[in-house]
Amino acid sequence: MERSPKVLTTGGGRNTAGKETIVSLRDVSRIYRVGDEEVHALGGITLDIYAGEYLSIMGPSGSGKSTLFNMIGGLDTPTSGQVTVLGVLISDLSRSGQSRLRNRCIGYVFQTYNLITVMTALQNVALPMLLGGIVPEQANKKAAELLDMVGLGDRLHHRPDQLSGGQQQRVAIARSFANSPALILADEPTGNLDTATGEGIIERLSLLSRETGVTIISATHDHKMLSVSDRVVSIRDGRVEKIELREELDIRVGSIAGGKGDE
Repeated sequence: MERSPKVLTTGGGRNTAGKETIVSLRDVSRIYRVGDEEVHALGGITLDIYAGEYLSIMGPSGSGKSTLFNMIGGLDTPTSGQVTVLGVLISDLSRSGQSRLRNRCIGYVFQTYNLITVMTALQNVALPMLLGGIVPEQANKKAAELLDMVGLGDRLHHRPDQLSGGQQQRVAIARSFANSPALILADEPTGNLDTATGEGIIERLSLLSRETGVTIISATHDHKMLSVSDRVVSIRDGRVEKIELREELDIRVGSIAGGKGDE
């Protein structure tokens, strides 16, 4: 019998430093078949991610960064190894169980916003709550509060085509917090934004993380993201190349000094 994610409100244990582990990967590999050829997207990754931290996953195109990101979100399954999220082994869940875990415990922020064009900002943010069984009145009230938190309290009834790119991404951030998740997965959240707008989005995510205690994992090429990251995991050729603490990074404008991180 699969374990229901709805009863899980904490992570999967504590490490020796006393930090709560919210995501655990153990020797995770992923092999794809392209015709007669095998593509080794991940080659045995072991990693713990802790509650409340802001973690950035960086790597060049084809490094396995996106595959690792999808493993953490239960959007893909490993060829071998184990992925545990909030104390639940992903492989123990059915497809519907994985969907419930994502809806109730994980929020998503995408590069392309993924807003429903015919819905207002309020309706877009309320939708995950309605799908989770919250009554419309409560869902709309919380959606309005979340939009106010991201500075869009005066844009509740605007559709995406009436909003700028930065405003649309702020709606997407508000939506990701709709069901009070323990974990936010942000996939290139500043990829479609100009520098100034991207910096605002990064600061907004960081502020919400500190205020709510939610864990944020970002797959990114954007070096500006490193300024708010507690740790940076560099991926290359499907393996963890290095893990660095924020204070270990020498971040300059647009790059990391000494050639660290993503080239």
